[in-house]
Amino acid sequence: MKLLYDAGIRLFSLATKLASPFNERAALINKGRLQTWQKLSAIDWSGEVIWVHCASLGEFEQGRPLIEAIRKENPNVKIVLTFFSPSGYEVRKSYNMADAVVYLPSDTKSNALRFIKTVNPSKVFFVKYEYWFHYFNELKKAGIPLYMVSAIFRDNQVFFKSYGAWFRKILGCVTRFYVQDEKSEKLLHSIGLQNTVVAGDTRFDRVSAIAKSAADVPVAEAFSKDARVLVAGSSWPADEAILADYINGAPANVKFIIAPHEVHDGHVSQLVKRFTVPVVRFSQLQGEVPSSARVLIIDTIGLLSSIYRYGSVAYIGGGFGKGIHNTLEAATYNMPVIFGPNHKKFKEAVDLLSLGGGFTIANQNDFNMVMAKLWDAHASENLIQAGQAAGAYVKSMCGATPLIMREILGA
Repeated sequence: MKLLYDAGIRLFSLATKLASPFNERAALINKGRLQTWQKLSAIDWSGEVIWVHCASLGEFEQGRPLIEAIRKENPNVKIVLTFFSPSGYEVRKSYNMADAVVYLPSDTKSNALRFIKTVNPSKVFFVKYEYWFHYFNELKKAGIPLYMVSAIFRDNQVFFKSYGAWFRKILGCVTRFYVQDEKSEKLLHSIGLQNTVVAGDTRFDRVSAIAKSAADVPVAEAFSKDARVLVAGSSWPADEAILADYINGAPANVKFIIAPHEVHDGHVSQLVKRFTVPVVRFSQLQGEVPSSARVLIIDTIGLLSSIYRYGSVAYIGGGFGKGIHNTLEAATYNMPVIFGPNHKKFKEAVDLLSLGGGFTIANQNDFNMVMAKLWDAHASENLIQAGQAAGAYVKSMCGATPLIMREILGA
């Protein structure tokens, strides 16, 4: 199995190099990995070093509360932050809470040995998932503690299959699992791993902190005044078709703020064409928002988490594709959240559904019915109850970060 694993790792690296001239993602990974050693060698890694690995941007948002708590507790500690995916690295490569932000070199024994020798971490945190055999194995051999943070497991994963013995050895390298839920803990116990703590998800701490320090967005505030506003975050074309159909036939006091997942001009121009009501683009506004505007498109990044609070209902995109985006950034503002059918792998979405703070749709009719339930003239109580359920859920789940800090760092 190890031979097959090593072959797969090398094949992926080769494919990335060959695809670089034709594929932007491959080019970014290849270029970024080549720069890793240069960036690391430019830093003096003496003293205490903590290594945090996040697969992508979503995992970074889970790891961020921990990184910032560590930095606050010990300003002199050095932190190296690694990413696998360009969607994480390219957005956070200038993150100032880390001493170095780099792509993780491919998981070969030589890379693992070189990385660990160069950085010499005293503690290592992997966020949510990604179980790299050589990195984990070499950390264990070196006696360096490795912690999985906000980990979550499903019974269909290879670790829990009859043929998963070799993969279970990788899990055996972990010092402690801080899992999101009791189901994950039971699954680990079922394969003999007792080093578990049900800590929850550090993302709850992150979104709660964001809400408390959210920046004012005067344009969104002015646009939302005296109107019913739905904020749609990280929308894709399938989401946008449903949203546009609804708003085009909605009463004049109903408005939408849409922050699409893709903000390049080509996509935003196509999005504008979907609407028969007046639309304004955030990037093109000069002066006050026209009073006639019914749709405000946020065609820039970095504002969504602050903008949610200007609405009373949130729609979370991605549910008609690979999976929904972050529901918690909206729920923390006591807003009910609506999302598409592909949400079952997201524990927080399932929880919000069961508590009445979330609603799932499969088509236009479903969406219209949910909006009627929340927004019709006699539905104000439904809106309040759903929003309170969403907000209370987020508050009840906070606390994973301080728990981990107490256990591992004595803070």
